[in-house]
Amino acid sequence: DPLRARFIAENFLSDVEQFNSIRNMLGYTGCYNGNRVSVMGTGMGMPSIALYTYELIHFYGVKNLIRIGSCGAMQPDLELNDIIAAMSACTDSAYARQFSLPGDFAPTASWKLLQQAALTAKQKKINLKVGSVVTSDTFYDADPESWKKWAAMGVLAVEMEAAALYINAAYAKVDALALFTVSDSMLSKAVLTAAERQTAFVKMIELALEMVADPQE
Repeated sequence: DPLRARFIAENFLSDVEQFNSIRNMLGYTGCYNGNRVSVMGTGMGMPSIALYTYELIHFYGVKNLIRIGSCGAMQPDLELNDIIAAMSACTDSAYARQFSLPGDFAPTASWKLLQQAALTAKQKKINLKVGSVVTSDTFYDADPESWKKWAAMGVLAVEMEAAALYINAAYAKVDALALFTVSDSMLSKAVLTAAERQTAFVKMIELALEMVADPQE
């Protein structure tokens, strides 16, 4: 959400400069606890985030990318507002086919950023859930029960972008991590309102920014 990028810039960063407004995909660079950080919307779905992260990596030299977004929980021990770090991202997308690999690629987070997230969460007393998510090309699935097959494999939640981010990062040999706040549950059908999302995402935003402010070697 481009407006989430604006929210972060206005509420968490100082000395902010807007570096992008093309297609209203807002991007800002500022300071958080003395460290320079950029925040930008990436749109919805794998094609959109794939385009923006490719350009950030290859045209602007970005080496560390942390996605923050929402997800739908698939496991009974996940509740609204829980924060998930995606160790890996299953997918039903054909995005990786462009590389003509002789099999199925397994998109994963970089250990550096995943470890950093876990250590920062522990320091901040945030109960971080770590595991696999599924990146889906469909939001309104023709088979409303298909998620249960992923859940049976232990997948924590569904979202729409992480696999493309991880594939782009792997090919470019840079670091990437996707963080999510549970905004709805596939089991209970509970859903955060728009206002509740804004409040709930603050903890996830702070976790990501603290990772930037206090990098672990």
